[in-house]
Amino acid sequence: MTARGPQPTAESVTVVIPVKDDADGLRRCLRALALQTRRPDEIVVVDNASSDASADVARENGTRVISCVQPGIPAAAAAGYDSAKGDLILRLDADCIPAATWVEVMSTQARARPEVDVFAGAARFVDGPRFLRSPLAVAYLGAYAAVLTPTLGHLPLFGSNLAMRRSAWRRVSATVHRGDPEMHDDLDLSFHLGKEHRIRFVPSAAMGISMRPFASASAFRRRVRRGIRTVVRHWPEEFAPIRWARSARRRAVRRRSALKASS
Repeated sequence: MTARGPQPTAESVTVVIPVKDDADGLRRCLRALALQTRRPDEIVVVDNASSDASADVARENGTRVISCVQPGIPAAAAAGYDSAKGDLILRLDADCIPAATWVEVMSTQARARPEVDVFAGAARFVDGPRFLRSPLAVAYLGAYAAVLTPTLGHLPLFGSNLAMRRSAWRRVSATVHRGDPEMHDDLDLSFHLGKEHRIRFVPSAAMGISMRPFASASAFRRRVRRGIRTVVRHWPEEFAPIRWARSARRRAVRRRSALKASS
């Protein structure tokens, strides 16, 4: 008799949105979340000491607002994950516009793939020159994956569109670098979650993102510097060859387990 694996179960969903001084973007984002084919069970907006009306916009739209005075997206995002009550945590940025099916697609994937704890979605630009949106998105996100996949030994996460089980977050919450505002929180998460958890790419989980990374040369250079800082901060323990060997061992264990289950 063939052994049965874990069976899909319904999961509650929390959407986490860190925000700092982006009331207009947040308003658009929350409007898109209100139109989802599968509404999230809760939305947590983390106000990172905004000086504008971001927190008021969040409250007016019925979200749960928490305050994080420690500067930086790593601290704000982690505070939101800590506060989340849902079994599945979805993350996007305040200037993102999710497709109407975003929550449904991510939650469906989580139910269908109980052996996977972390999911990465796709993205496209929704502002800037129209003729540049598609090619620039392909170049930007393609380069991101091409550089970081060999560095990590697995797919990287993209902070504007990710999902993880709350149980997975709890296992890494004490070790992420939430206190360093000059790190990329999504890349840091990639190092910590990818160490023990499978990451699955979900191309149908579509997300509209802003072209802000290309607003100026200095803004882009700052992102690159933060990326390098995040990678180097994890060395030598997480040096690429070490992670490759670990990933290979993990894949071998999964293959053996699958063979035993099917025999």
